[in-house]
Amino acid sequence: MGNISNPCLLPHLPQPVETTDDAFWDQFWADTATTVQDVFALVPAAEIRAVREESPSNLATLCYKAVEKLVQAAESGCPSEKERQIVLNCTRLLTRILPYIFEDADWRGFFWSNVPGARQDEDNDDGARPLAESLLLAVSDLLFCPDFTVQSHKRAEEDMQSIDSCEYIWEAGVGFAQSPPLDYIHDLNRTELLKLLLTCFSDAMYLPPSAENNILNRWVTFFSSTDNRHALPLFTSLLNVVCAYDPVGYGIPYNYLMFSDYREVLVEHAVQILIVTLEHEAGAAAATLVGPDNLFVNYLSRIHREEDFSFILKGLARLMTNPLIQTYLPNSTKKIQFHQELLVLFWKLCDFNKKFLFFVLKSSDVLDVLVPILFYLNDARADQSCVGLIHIGVFILLLLSGERNFGVRLNKTYSVRVPMDIPVFTGTHADLLIMIFHKIITGGHQHLKPLFDCLLTIIVNVSPYLKSLSMVAANKLLHLLEAFSTNWFLFSASQNHHLIFFLLEVFNNLIQYQFDGNCNLVYTLIRKRNIFHQLANLTSDPVTIHKVKRERMSIDKLTKKAQVSEDGTMVCLQHNTHSPQMTADQHTHSLQPQTAGDQHKHSPQSSDTNTSGIVLSWKSKLPLQTIMRLLQVLVPQVEKICIDKGLTDESEILKFLQHGTLVGLLPVPHPILIRKYQANAGTAMWFRTYTWGVIYLRNVDPPIWYDTDVRLFEIQRI
Repeated sequence: MGNISNPCLLPHLPQPVETTDDAFWDQFWADTATTVQDVFALVPAAEIRAVREESPSNLATLCYKAVEKLVQAAESGCPSEKERQIVLNCTRLLTRILPYIFEDADWRGFFWSNVPGARQDEDNDDGARPLAESLLLAVSDLLFCPDFTVQSHKRAEEDMQSIDSCEYIWEAGVGFAQSPPLDYIHDLNRTELLKLLLTCFSDAMYLPPSAENNILNRWVTFFSSTDNRHALPLFTSLLNVVCAYDPVGYGIPYNYLMFSDYREVLVEHAVQILIVTLEHEAGAAAATLVGPDNLFVNYLSRIHREEDFSFILKGLARLMTNPLIQTYLPNSTKKIQFHQELLVLFWKLCDFNKKFLFFVLKSSDVLDVLVPILFYLNDARADQSCVGLIHIGVFILLLLSGERNFGVRLNKTYSVRVPMDIPVFTGTHADLLIMIFHKIITGGHQHLKPLFDCLLTIIVNVSPYLKSLSMVAANKLLHLLEAFSTNWFLFSASQNHHLIFFLLEVFNNLIQYQFDGNCNLVYTLIRKRNIFHQLANLTSDPVTIHKVKRERMSIDKLTKKAQVSEDGTMVCLQHNTHSPQMTADQHTHSLQPQTAGDQHKHSPQSSDTNTSGIVLSWKSKLPLQTIMRLLQVLVPQVEKICIDKGLTDESEILKFLQHGTLVGLLPVPHPILIRKYQANAGTAMWFRTYTWGVIYLRNVDPPIWYDTDVRLFEIQRI
């Protein structure tokens, strides 16, 4: 067989090899220096599957012996270089093999069964510990192994069983004040072990998606339970390493081309481990899951010191903003690639720790997160492969918009200049948000249609607090109303009128609560008043509806394009993407509008008659009273001024509107209605799918899950 550098690496033999044959098994983790890439090259997928099918006992023994080596190393503290090399080789081999264990239904429970000949465990009533538990505990121990993954505090060898890992947290930050010196060897070794942990947790990728699938990930459950004595220092180390990382460093141009940044790879894996361990108790589904407490969720939810919140928020904002940095020298600053994982982590923080959410919103620091999110949304709007990124960005903004303070913060002047293809404007962060949402709705790809309700709901939620919209933003809102109120759009799907109701609610909120500062909007409403008159006089007889639909079908045939295949490396998330649900005054609104072109089962005549009845029903409920009253009062006044003074200049009309008042002339103000995000089983499943889809794509060196039978999502290649 030779040592680990031999291309014929696996024990693909017809007869079983005894577990006691140490000479045979030791050759798989001999002390020859290799890399994880070497192991992936030397152990082909076909070879692993062949051993799994034809020599199952040998594969089982290999896994058992590799775990045993890690357990022994964790107990001894691997003081010698040879022992450390054995640990790394075993880690790499298990990282390579585990996905092929998970993909086979007959092998899925292998690591959770009691292994014959395994050492007995006094705390375990069943006798031996399952192999999975031994592996997770050994890896956790090794992540705090002096001179291997952490800086030694003493000159003498430290006893691994009595070591207090809270003294060896990897980075200063939450709950830890000392910042240990950087050691790139320690960072490399930590990364290899985290890669193995991530592979253990990826068991979830080999189950099909289902909103009813509330099966706990056994690997994550055990790792984040009280059985793991390192749970707290591990959680703290991962969080601090992520939030303390500064990719720009001292700001020397092109420094990332001259020096290898081992901390970046560690940070990537740390944030991935965090979002996976925080995932399995997501949202409302947690109430239906029975199992031990997840200590990672528990610790995250209990962070409460302001200095800790500040450290986390500043760190995440710094990293999220990094891809937006502009410099005079092109590409002179390092750009991180793990912004999607950061968005999921930020979501988890806000979802599990309401004190953190309130801290984020109590100052304008929230805008340091808002701007990069809007940048990502704008950048990804036309890319079919980025549907997931847009969803997570919109989910975060929906969550934030459920709090009054978010709307208030949006009134801050937008002065930062980030590279976005939007018109130059002078205004606030609210204007920026409206302009980006307008671009997503009018210029995004068709898979974003189910998000239109969410986007408009966010604007509705913040609208009562927006003090002065710019002329550009006001025009964008009116343009959306114009587009959504056309006959062909309103009659093409039964849910489309909801978008009109959202926009009218926006205008009503602005008029009723922020009339004084919104002269640009009032002027735009007056200028575009015909849209409201057309809505009030909407024709809804069956003949008109049938004619509109027939014209629409002709247009669809002319403009239908062939489906373009997605980027071959990209994951196609499930087409039945779950939009979030929201609550408003104890009513639940499902945000899953139909896309245009719904197929009707009825004949055209009966269908059109039915549509006519539906249109009449919602048309009578259109909240037009406030806007019509405003137009009734102001239009004659504006026309009179124009005639009397011969005005053609906008600025004079705006000046008049700025000092006008509608006190006592408008209907009684309606109560402010905020629609809050509400988690459900569907969104919990969506997050799991999205999280693992991102992790699958980001781990390409080596490609841990490439070409394995992943079932959580579809992979399309070209």
